[in-house]
Amino acid sequence: MLGSAKTEKISAFEWQTVLLIACSYAVWFFMLVSGDGLHPILWIVFSALNLTLFLSITHEVVHGHPTRNQALNRLFILLPIGWSIPYERFQKTHLDHHETEDLTDPFDDPESWYLTRNNWLSRNQFTRYALVFNNTLLGRMLIGPIIGLGRFYYSEIRTIISGKNSRNALLRPWLIHVALCGIMALLIQVLSHVPVWQWLASIYLGHSILLIRTFLEHQAAPDQSQRTVIIETACPIAFLFLFNNYHFVHHERPHVPWYRLPSEYRKQRDQFLADNGAYVYRSYMEIFRKFFLRSKEPVAHPFLRRA
Repeated sequence: MLGSAKTEKISAFEWQTVLLIACSYAVWFFMLVSGDGLHPILWIVFSALNLTLFLSITHEVVHGHPTRNQALNRLFILLPIGWSIPYERFQKTHLDHHETEDLTDPFDDPESWYLTRNNWLSRNQFTRYALVFNNTLLGRMLIGPIIGLGRFYYSEIRTIISGKNSRNALLRPWLIHVALCGIMALLIQVLSHVPVWQWLASIYLGHSILLIRTFLEHQAAPDQSQRTVIIETACPIAFLFLFNNYHFVHHERPHVPWYRLPSEYRKQRDQFLADNGAYVYRSYMEIFRKFFLRSKEPVAHPFLRRA
């Protein structure tokens, strides 16, 4: 296995990532103050693409980029122009996702899209249809943001109410996040002539685009090492995802910065493919062709190590 490289040191300063953060904020600010000169459709598309990029940048920061100082890294993306999730809560759940020894298991993996069989059987017919549709790429893009964020919010509320963890540890990130979102909303109110519906549409579309990346990232396979995908073509949309199309490489070497993932993959392509059981697609276009209207897997997890 290639996992020995996981302890590779992080660069002291990654100017590529800092530049990307600056560009993302600059685009957001331009859309805020001058975006009303654009056609609404163009404004929504450009804003959505920028939001997707910012969420990809946030994922980089979670993994210790662009500096070795995590507090400084957090300041780089303090204003949450991705809107949806408090940074600290995403950081916690995403690192738990990386640390689990049972990827895709809905008990252990906080980013699993699977249900347990009992959970699946308890759903009504309408919900089952919706979840099967959500397992097509079209469905994931259309209703995936509602399902994914809805599950996350429900889990957060349930955990806070139950008191299983420190309420302050959960509430503090949410209070900070809501306050920062309030600042952004005030800026929109004061400086922007773009209607609120365009902002909402761009936020939804941005999350929808991001779900193209996560759609096939993990599969339920008996071998843990064969559960994480590689998508080989480094196309423009792969840049938008900061090359997490090489997702197996990222899981094996989570501290490698985004701009080095393609070269890391090329250097040891045969070994990576052998290690992940050749769970590989040539491009995102291939995924669109195969799964745009066809469900990729069952909603209920096909096997679980506990009931």
